[in-house]
Amino acid sequence: MRRNSFGQLIREQRRRLELTQQEVAHRIGASLSYVALLESGRRRPSKKTLISIANAVGLDALELYLLANPGAREMLDHGVPSGGASCWETFRKDEALRRAHSITPEEMRILSQVALLGEIQSPRFFIYILNTIRQALGR
Repeated sequence: MRRNSFGQLIREQRRRLELTQQEVAHRIGASLSYVALLESGRRRPSKKTLISIANAVGLDALELYLLANPGAREMLDHGVPSGGASCWETFRKDEALRRAHSITPEEMRILSQVALLGEIQSPRFFIYILNTIRQALGR
């Protein structure tokens, strides 16, 4: 069941558990007014508070994080190719990206082998993998 907002999810779960805002506030070490602000969507919790809330009301911390930080899902999804193209194909065809990172033909061969290991979620992950390989080789 998809919730509209972080605050709405917290409120619904709190009510389902028959907890008051004061009880949730006590469980997470915050004030009643802070919990009210969270539920109304006028405040966003810190990572530490978000984890405390998830534990206090039995919700998934990742789901809460994505709801509390709407841009996070877009950031995670950014660069994921559409239309069925694999990330490897998208990366392989992006000459500007390869030039910007000075990727050699030998490095492309290595990355093509990496692509065979499993689905990479974003063409940019190949840059991360390449930089890791370069550091390991002292380049």
